[in-house]
Amino acid sequence: MRKYLAKTLIISLAFFTISLAWSIYNSYVPVFLSGLIKSSTIVGAIMTIDNLFGVIFQPFFGRLSDRTKNRFGRRMPFLLVGIPISALFFFFIPWYDRLDSLFPRHNLSLAFIMVLVILMNFFMSVYRAPAVALMPDAIPPSLRSRANGIIVAIGGVSTIIALTLGGSLYKLGKIYPFMLGSGLMLLALLVLVLFYREPETPFAADSDEEKDGDAREGERGRKGLFRPSLLFMLLTVFFWFCGFEAINSFFTLFCKERFGMNPGDATQMMAPMVLTFMVCCYPGGVLGSKMGRKRALLLGNALIVAAFLGIVLIPDYTWTTISLLICGVGWALINANAYPAVTQMAPAGQTGRYTGYYYAFTFAASIASPILYGLVADLTKSQGWLFLYGGVMFSIGLLFMFMVRGKAISE
Repeated sequence: MRKYLAKTLIISLAFFTISLAWSIYNSYVPVFLSGLIKSSTIVGAIMTIDNLFGVIFQPFFGRLSDRTKNRFGRRMPFLLVGIPISALFFFFIPWYDRLDSLFPRHNLSLAFIMVLVILMNFFMSVYRAPAVALMPDAIPPSLRSRANGIIVAIGGVSTIIALTLGGSLYKLGKIYPFMLGSGLMLLALLVLVLFYREPETPFAADSDEEKDGDAREGERGRKGLFRPSLLFMLLTVFFWFCGFEAINSFFTLFCKERFGMNPGDATQMMAPMVLTFMVCCYPGGVLGSKMGRKRALLLGNALIVAAFLGIVLIPDYTWTTISLLICGVGWALINANAYPAVTQMAPAGQTGRYTGYYYAFTFAASIASPILYGLVADLTKSQGWLFLYGGVMFSIGLLFMFMVRGKAISE
């Protein structure tokens, strides 16, 4: 891994820009929108635009990047277009209300911020799948879990920067976190342009014998999502993210109901889990390389289900905190190994397409799960079902994981 460490760190800057932008966006854009729109439902719907665009555009741009080849490479053209344009629209989001001072009779703030949000989301979609596909192009299959662990951990660093430094800057003015984000996005792109060159021939399985059996089926004619192991793997990912996104969306309400906590304290309660997740991402990738991705994923799934069950059965603050730490370990094992498993199933030359599939299913979960759990909470008139719901989603994912076959997932 030492041979590829510098390359992995440079590639991770592409994912860094994505995590940084979304962390700032999700923290402050709802605040801006709530000042313009009275309905929380409409605000929530607007905040799902990124997920909707992810489902629609990720497979398309991922596949398009597979077919692109020019002097800039396969994936870099999409970063060269997507990062600076999305950074531009991102920068202007907090300026949404400035038009009212120029045209006071027209009340253009809502229209302006909607244009900025839609265009920023679209151009983020242009480069996300190609950016993530840089890693499997440049890293041998046997090292991808470790490399992905590093990249996911770097994404966690960007989240901490957004929440800490961005939060301090917001106190000085709402434009400053967005200035920070857009500036770091452009700086990361500059480093990528100066210090990274895409390989002429991306890494793939070296021989037909080393390819996943399902990938060989795809090369012989069975296409796309109709391949069983791929479909089962993507359904596994979908249900994992259904469980995670519900927790992510409703955890503060759960803590308010169970422990009488305010939202700020509830958010801080999640911080140790995030830190544990970051610390364990690379070891999770190493473990996946040594014991096999499937075993590592099953272990991560089992840890999360056990932790969720403990939270359901033992309504204690300290035990909930300990269980969340266990969840951080399990989620790190899953994140480090799931994406490399999907890309290893890809036939030669289709890494970007499979990256798009992976993110389409995660974004679909981000859309569906908060709505589904919201219905559960409304019907039961309680947030106490949150971790039981999450445990059910991860258990369904576990069932689909047992149906996945092939060398890509087992080694």
